[in-house]
Amino acid sequence: MRYVGVSVGAFFVSLLLPLGLAVEAASTPELRAGVFDPPRAAPDFTLKGSNGSELKLSRYRGKVVALGFGYTHCPGVCPTTLAYLAEARKKLASTGGDFQVVYVTVDPDRDNPEQLKTFLASFDPTFLGATGTPRQLADVRKAYGITVSDKIFVETMPKSSYFFDHSSFVYLIDRSGQLRAMMPFGVSADDIEHDVKALLSR
Repeated sequence: MRYVGVSVGAFFVSLLLPLGLAVEAASTPELRAGVFDPPRAAPDFTLKGSNGSELKLSRYRGKVVALGFGYTHCPGVCPTTLAYLAEARKKLASTGGDFQVVYVTVDPDRDNPEQLKTFLASFDPTFLGATGTPRQLADVRKAYGITVSDKIFVETMPKSSYFFDHSSFVYLIDRSGQLRAMMPFGVSADDIEHDVKALLSR
């Protein structure tokens, strides 16, 4: 299955240039992911959290946030990304408490807070999911340049089983709420740990 944003090609770069992403780490060479130069405020949002409470992104100021988008029925890319994020958090050891993963669903029809909580807990119980109305989620995706296809059905599967093509990169947001870096799909847990640790040290 093809996912938008899996590789950093010409289309991928052109999609992110309006956001100011510099693929070459010019102002922060210690980060291994592509950086935002200059950094800018991460668009705030309020959605339903998988912990049963309102999830407002700006409440996590003081922590480094990894913000990703996906869905619980994803067959490969989403679980792989979450596994790398969970491994990176383990590697951070005592500083891992200042690293928060927030995963916003692209599938509100199936991903209610309880479903998100169960799914994310299989990777790390501290990971938080977010859902909302289709309009709310579309507004958040637009703010972050996230693309998602219409539902993709397979003839041999029931109508309740469908998939999406969607952007698969993860944003890193620093303690002050600034967008600092973007990690494409496939970035290793070691590289995630490296960049989070660099942002935690500031």
